[in-house]
Amino acid sequence: MPSFTLESRLDGAVGGKTASALERAFGMRTVGDLLAHYPRRYAKRGELTPISSLPVGEPVTIVAEVKRANERRMQNRKGSLLEVVISDGHGDLSLTFFNQSWRVKDLSPGRRGIFAGKVGEYRGAKQLAHPDYELFDDEATARLTAEANANLPIPIYPATSTVASWQFAKIVDLVLDGLGEVPDPLPDDLRARHGLLEARKAVERIHRPEFEDQIEPARQTLRMHEAFVLQAALLQQRAFVRALSATRRAPGALLARFDEALPFPRTPDQVSVGEQVERDLQGDWPMNRLVQGEVGSGKTLVALRAMLQVAESGGQSALIAPTEVLAGQHLRSIARMLGPQLAPELMPTLLTGQMPAAERRKAALRVASGQARIVVGTHALLSETTTFADLGLVVVDEQHRFGVEQRESLRAKGSSPHALVLTATPIPRTVAMTVFGDLDVSTIRTMPAGRAGIQTFVAPLAEKPAWFGRVFDRIAEEVAEGRQAFVVCAAIDAEALTKDDTADEPVGDETAAPRTRWGVVQVADLLSRHPAFADIRVEILHGKMPSDDKDAVMQAFARGDIDVLVATTVVEVGVDVPNASTMAILEADRFGVSQLHQLRGRVGRGGVPGLCLLVTEAGIGSPARERVDAVAATLDGFALAEVDLELRGEGDVLGDAQSGARSSLRLLRVVKDADVIAEARIAAEAVLDEDPALTRHPGLAAALERRVGIEERAALAKN
Repeated sequence: MPSFTLESRLDGAVGGKTASALERAFGMRTVGDLLAHYPRRYAKRGELTPISSLPVGEPVTIVAEVKRANERRMQNRKGSLLEVVISDGHGDLSLTFFNQSWRVKDLSPGRRGIFAGKVGEYRGAKQLAHPDYELFDDEATARLTAEANANLPIPIYPATSTVASWQFAKIVDLVLDGLGEVPDPLPDDLRARHGLLEARKAVERIHRPEFEDQIEPARQTLRMHEAFVLQAALLQQRAFVRALSATRRAPGALLARFDEALPFPRTPDQVSVGEQVERDLQGDWPMNRLVQGEVGSGKTLVALRAMLQVAESGGQSALIAPTEVLAGQHLRSIARMLGPQLAPELMPTLLTGQMPAAERRKAALRVASGQARIVVGTHALLSETTTFADLGLVVVDEQHRFGVEQRESLRAKGSSPHALVLTATPIPRTVAMTVFGDLDVSTIRTMPAGRAGIQTFVAPLAEKPAWFGRVFDRIAEEVAEGRQAFVVCAAIDAEALTKDDTADEPVGDETAAPRTRWGVVQVADLLSRHPAFADIRVEILHGKMPSDDKDAVMQAFARGDIDVLVATTVVEVGVDVPNASTMAILEADRFGVSQLHQLRGRVGRGGVPGLCLLVTEAGIGSPARERVDAVAATLDGFALAEVDLELRGEGDVLGDAQSGARSSLRLLRVVKDADVIAEARIAAEAVLDEDPALTRHPGLAAALERRVGIEERAALAKN
C-alpha cells in the first residue's frame, strides 16, 4: 500500500481526475488539505432526517428508505422516467431519473441508503433530480452487520454539486488507508495536560469514528492543533520583526515644542500609550503596535507625536487611510494640530490616486526628496512609483480595511520602519490574539474632558410608522438652533441599487427589509420637497463622487456652509465637525453593530450634546432589531464589540482582509474557544523561547510550513 504524508500531492494519492475535481470544488492540492476538510455533522444509519424541512435550492444529504419505484414512458419526448419515492418516516421525497431503467433493480422497496442532491420543486412537491446515492448492504448481509453498524456514525461533509458528501467520504477512506505517520505539532506536555489524542489518531477518528463518543475528543485535539499552530505562526512573525534592526528615533525639540503648544492636557491613557510608543521608537527592533480607542479618544494625537519623534532625525512618516475623504481630513487636522510654526518645517503632504497628474508629481517629488516629513495618502502610497527618502514610520488607520500584505508592502518601502496601527473599532481580546497576534496592543479608554456625550434612540417604524416624519422634524429643530446634522443611508440610489464602493457590505438577514428603500438620492429628493427644509441647506456625499467634489462638500460642511449632509458610510471614520449635533441612520438594521457605533461617533464631538436616531423597520425580537437595540443600549464600544462577535460570529467581524489568519481555521471558533486560544498562546511562547528554530519540534515546523502554503494561496487567490 502506498504511504502518503500530509504534504503529498493529491493527484499521487487519488489520481489526476479526482484531484482536479477536488481542486476545482474546494481548492485542495495536498493530502493535508483534503484531511483538513472535516465532517459538518454525523448521521446514524438508523437516523431519520426530517424530509419535511428540506430547504429548496440547497444541496442536502439524507438517510432514508425506498418506499416504491415505478418507471413510465415519457409523453412529450423519447425515453423513460424512473420515479422513486423515499421516506424518513415523517415525510416523503421523490427522486427522478431520466433513461436509467437499470436503477430499478437497485432501488427496491425496503432498501435504505444515503441520498445526496439539490432540492428542487415540481408541481409544489419537493424532489431530487438525478441524485447521488449509496445504499447500505443488501438485506441478508445487512441483518448480520446491522448490530455492528447501527452505531457507526456516517460523516456528512460540506459538499458541492460536483462532489457529494458520500463521494468525499470514499476518497477520504482511500487516503486514510494509505496515510503514513502524522507528525504531532503539539508538545507532549501540552497534549498530556489536556488529555488530547495523538495526531494520527485524531485525524482517523474525526473522519472514521467507530462510536459517537470518539468524535468530540478528536475535535478537541484538532481544535488545539489549529490554535497552537496559528499562535506559533503569529509569534514567529513577531520574532521576525524583532530580528530586524531599526533606526532608533529619539524624541527632541520638535516634540517638546509641540507638547508646549498643546491647548489642552493629555488624558492619562494618551500619556501612558504615548510613553509606550516613545520607548518602542528607541528600541533595537521596529515597533509593531496596535492602538485601539473609541472615536475621538486621541489616537491621531498619539500618532502625530510619534511622527514628530521620527522627524527629529530627518525621518519620514507615512499615514495610510482607507478613503480619499479620510486622507484629506487627516491632512487638514494634522496641519491644524502642528500649527503655523511646525507645519512649514514638516510639510505635511497629501498623495492620493485621484489627484490631478501635475499636483501628484509635485507631491511625489516632495516625498522622494525627503522634504515632506509627514505624508498622508490612500493606496496610492503602495504604488511602485511612490518612493521615500527615509521612511521611518508607517501609520495605518482603520486596520480592518487593510490586509497584512498591504501593511507589509508599505513597510518594504523603508529600511525596517516602525509600524503603528490605529483602530476605532474596539477589538475583543480573542480577536486581537487571533488576528493581530503579531502586534503589541495598547488601549485608550478615557475620553477627553469637555465632550457633551451622545444619546441614542431607536425609531421603530414597524410599531410606530408616524415616527419617520418626526425624525426629519427633529433634525429641522436642531438646525433652527444653529447646529448641523447627518442623514446616513445604506445606498447611493435605492432604485438603481448601486452599492457604494466605500461602504462596508450592509449586514443582511432574512428579517431585514427586502431591499433598500432609502438611498442618498431618494432622501435628498424627499428633503427638497419637505416644508420644514425650505430654508435648510442640504448637500449629498457618497463614494462615487469625484475626489475634488467630495473634498469640497466636506470642507463646506466643516465650515458650516451646509446644514444637513445626506451621505453613505463614507462619513464613518475621521469626519470631524464639532457643531454637528444630530445623526439619523436610516434602515439602521442594514449595518453592523461596530459600524453603527462608529457612525454615531461623528456627533457630540464639541460642547453640544449629540443625538443619534436609529431608524428601522425590523420587528421586535428579530436579529436585525437586536443589533440596533444593542447599539442604543450602550456607548461602550468594547462591550459592543463583544455583542457584535456574539450576534454575527467571527467570520464577519474578522473581515476578509485578514485572509491568512483565517484560511486555516476549520474547527476553532474565536468566541467559544477563547480559553483554548489563550492556553495555546502561552504554550507556543514557551516552545519558541526555548527552541526558536524548532529543531526539537519537527511536527510544529512542518505544520507551520503547510500553513504558510495555505496563506500564500489565499493571498494569491485574493490578488
